[in-house]
Amino acid sequence: MRSTGMALAASGGNAAAGGTPAGPLEHVVTLLTIQARALLLPAGPASAEAAAPATATASLPAGAATPPVTPPPSNPPAQATLAEFAAALAASGQQRLRDAETVDGGMARLLAASGTAQLLAAEQLGAPAAPAPEGQSPEGQSQDGKLAPTGKVTAAGPGSTEPAGASACPATPAAGSISVGAALAAAAEAELEAVYGYQAAHTRLPPEGARPASDFLAQHQDLADQAAAYSLMLCGAPSPQPPGYVLDPGFLDAPAAGLARLEAATLPAYGDIVAITGSTTRAWALSALQGAARRAQHWGADENPLPGLVLDEAQLPQLPV
Repeated sequence: MRSTGMALAASGGNAAAGGTPAGPLEHVVTLLTIQARALLLPAGPASAEAAAPATATASLPAGAATPPVTPPPSNPPAQATLAEFAAALAASGQQRLRDAETVDGGMARLLAASGTAQLLAAEQLGAPAAPAPEGQSPEGQSQDGKLAPTGKVTAAGPGSTEPAGASACPATPAAGSISVGAALAAAAEAELEAVYGYQAAHTRLPPEGARPASDFLAQHQDLADQAAAYSLMLCGAPSPQPPGYVLDPGFLDAPAAGLARLEAATLPAYGDIVAITGSTTRAWALSALQGAARRAQHWGADENPLPGLVLDEAQLPQLPV
């Protein structure tokens, strides 16, 4: 797929057939290159240690199983049109997200990140928006405008299908790692900060930005409640909501850029939850990760080739020649 994208970019994005300029394609090629490097096994123990921070690693530790090699439902032909390439990229993203539902933790986070980025990139190239989970619109909303990720919970208890015993406190995490309850509490805290930011920014946005901001505010309020409820279910301790938060200098002067930063800041929390949970909780986090990436993109955040991962490209192995 990367080779196909490179060929399309070199030919100007097949502009003669109604394609887009090469610029977006070059971005997709860069995205696929970084993802391919992240999926390579490290060369040895030293590189494995360098590429394995406690909560967000972008390459596999030494001895880890190779990632599932599930081909996308349709691969682009060698001489693909832009539309064929976008469709194949979207199919690949959807497959990566399906794989992320069942594989082991760190690989689940990596596949969730790569699948989310591929879906968003495919949509920028003209692919149809990805089908939303049942009961949701493509933007992650139910038909009444409320966020309704799989396994929605309330403060009274989970309305989920977690496996038996999931409500018991998980085992104490290894040193340097994060517990499930703590990860969910961190997500709830990030969502509350986003709520505060949207409330502060709302009156300073132009009319065309105020309406989506209102919808996004409602989504963040629901996500904060859901994350807190999951955290309590899994023995976390959500912090009491503070009366306010310290916003970045200049936030109110450039509210769209400030909201982009707030949205991007929520991504690692959901990446952590994907990595250390399973079943309904992971499905909820996968949905929330995609929603956060879309909102960040809406406000013009720098596009992340692996949303949900703290990525240091210098630590990634190089692709073979």
